Amino acid sequence: MFRDRREAGQVLADLLGAYRDRKDVVVLGLARGGLPVAWEVAARLRAPLDAFVVRKLGAPGHEEFAVGALASGGRVVINDDVVRGLRITPQQLRDIAEREGRELVRREAAYRGGQPPADVTGKTVILVDDGLATGASMFAAVQALREAEPAQIVIAVPAAPESTCREFAGIVDDVVCATMPTPFLAVGESFWDFRQISDEEVRELLATPTMGAAVTVARPEATAAEVIRRVAVAAPAGVPPTDALEKLIGDARIVLIGESSHGTHEFYEARAAITKWLIEQMGFCAVAAEADWPDAYRVNRYVRGLGDDKNAEEALSGFERFPAWMWRNVVVREFTEWLHGHNQRCRSAGRRESGFYGLDLYSLHRSMSEVIAYLDKVDPTAASRARQRYACFDHASSDDGQAYGFAAAFGAGPSCERQAIEQLVEFQRNALDYARRDGLIAEDEAFYAQQNAQTVRNAEVYYRAMFSGRVTSWNLRDAHMAQTLQALLTHLGCRQTKAARIVVWAHNSHVGDARATEMGADGQLTLGQLVRERYREESRLIGFTTYTGTVTAASEWGAVAERKAVRAALNGSVEELFHETGGRAFLVSPIINRDADEPLGAVRLGRAIGVIYQPATERQSHYFHTRPADQFDAIIHIDQTRALEPLEVTSQWIAGETPETYPTGL
Repeated sequence: MFRDRREAGQVLADLLGAYRDRKDVVVLGLARGGLPVAWEVAARLRAPLDAFVVRKLGAPGHEEFAVGALASGGRVVINDDVVRGLRITPQQLRDIAEREGRELVRREAAYRGGQPPADVTGKTVILVDDGLATGASMFAAVQALREAEPAQIVIAVPAAPESTCREFAGIVDDVVCATMPTPFLAVGESFWDFRQISDEEVRELLATPTMGAAVTVARPEATAAEVIRRVAVAAPAGVPPTDALEKLIGDARIVLIGESSHGTHEFYEARAAITKWLIEQMGFCAVAAEADWPDAYRVNRYVRGLGDDKNAEEALSGFERFPAWMWRNVVVREFTEWLHGHNQRCRSAGRRESGFYGLDLYSLHRSMSEVIAYLDKVDPTAASRARQRYACFDHASSDDGQAYGFAAAFGAGPSCERQAIEQLVEFQRNALDYARRDGLIAEDEAFYAQQNAQTVRNAEVYYRAMFSGRVTSWNLRDAHMAQTLQALLTHLGCRQTKAARIVVWAHNSHVGDARATEMGADGQLTLGQLVRERYREESRLIGFTTYTGTVTAASEWGAVAERKAVRAALNGSVEELFHETGGRAFLVSPIINRDADEPLGAVRLGRAIGVIYQPATERQSHYFHTRPADQFDAIIHIDQTRALEPLEVTSQWIAGETPETYPTGL
């Protein structure tokens, strides 16, 4: 999401770098909203700027809905299907076109003050607007421009539907769409400030030079990299010094620590080290991970001296689902052993122990089994009812939640929503009685079982939603994480006078605030956003980034773990900015130094590698636009990193990957 039109223009200018300092380039801004965007583009490309006036032809009585457009030179474009659908008569169309034509002439005269329009014959014309919806205005502009015989026509917009961008790609020579929100609701949804632009502002922009010595493009005394270098706090191996951590964390109750990949050793190791300090020195009492609830609770039992597992590796053996290496790796094994020992010392000293919990919902069938197993011990009659309700899920062809979701979504099997809700409601009704039966251990086990019932309920909805849209299922998942985190805070807070403090381990894409990214414009929300909205200053969001190295990832879902080479970060990315500082590992945060706000406040690309890494489609698969200062409270950058070592190392992982020579691989 862009702060305003000027910032959108700066982002577009970076994407249009190939046209900089070319004498044949002319930038035309569609008046009025496209002019602030176009001025920034023209100034940074050092190209002349002019306005191109296009008037939308609005439907009678619904003028905001375009049925066509009128461009400079009298070119009219009509959407015949819409006109027929709305039963607009030819006379109505003529009246609309005449009215808008008079306004077009008035605006052209007002903007240029009698000056002729820019000569675009034989030139490369970059047509800029603040966004595209139906594309009617832009299409009219393109049609009108063709009559002037330019050499090339390039369309550049901050936001547009993917379908519209594809349509124009077949019409003009080049199309640059900075963001393509899905679903696309309106152009204004991609801006924080989308106020109307006045005629006077257009005149001022056209009167302000974009070329030569008079240009006043904001050029800071120091580059962004120089500012970051000055404000960065050295963080050897990704671990900031204690004084910096104390200032950053303050009195926060919830600290979310991310990772820009699910397979980077340094991210896991630094996060574990920071978490140890938070537990030992700041009184944090739990780790809540992007892991399935039953598997993580097995680890929780081990670290608290319960259960049958003899060591950390056994305790982690419940993590069988792809990608097992996310939690079955050497760093998490070491941390689990450390937490086990820490809790032993706490028990001996009469101090509070710390737990390990999961926030995710992929454990549909395992959570059902855990609910039944618990009820078999405490309430066999209730266990029988649970079996009957959960038998509904047996109609799916496998214990894969996706198989159930597909069948339920498309009518190939029953929906088990009612049964999942009934079981959760019954358990909640009896939970207090179960918890009172045998002290704290019984209370914990009742809470564990109740959260499994809640997971079944939420997973059932999630798997059905998987087949209705990416954003819907993503939001259900992160909302479940936030709900589970809140339940943990309540459960753990009941045992002490002070509020519980929890560390969250998850990917940057969950930890960061979606409102500062292009995904937010899609309607996507994140755990970090939900936590920040509820807890505000009592929360901290910390991200990790890297420039290059190796990563543990698969080539496709369900495939074997590989050790892959991570390409150097793309131009215009926050990772490239950090690399340009020359620092090996550092923390940067506006909370520690407000001067970090400006360089991190600009829109940049950000990289996200999940469990799959596809270097061949790096830009499309792994980058998105973000404003780092608003996405995170702090970022820890480690310039070169190595692949996380799984507990089960495969021959493919050992062999690694032959580094590619970008971009050809030759």
